Amino acid sequence: MASGVLGQSSLSATTLTTVYTVPASTLAVVNINIVNRSTSATADVRVALASTATPGVSEYIEFDATIPARGVLERTGIALGATKNVVVYSSTANCSASVYGLEQSV
Repeated sequence: MASGVLGQSSLSATTLTTVYTVPASTLAVVNINIVNRSTSATADVRVALASTATPGVSEYIEFDATIPARGVLERTGIALGATKNVVVYSSTANCSASVYGLEQSV
């Protein structure tokens, strides 16, 4: 059973990035944190809990949410089943995404 930081990524602009995938036969409870490292520009971000690396429209939990310069978007207490992906998108290359939490074998 893993705990702590489960995945991290410095996001590329306008690119879908799978930050974390729940292992097979595992349940995960995660927190998702996206920080805008820019000192002056906003960033629009998307977060999906998806079956694949390319989310369907119904899989987004945030869509073009604006993070101010030096700001943070955080979602907590998200339960994910086996093989689910946390997929993140940013309008700029100034964002970092972290997924942290607990995994439990099922």
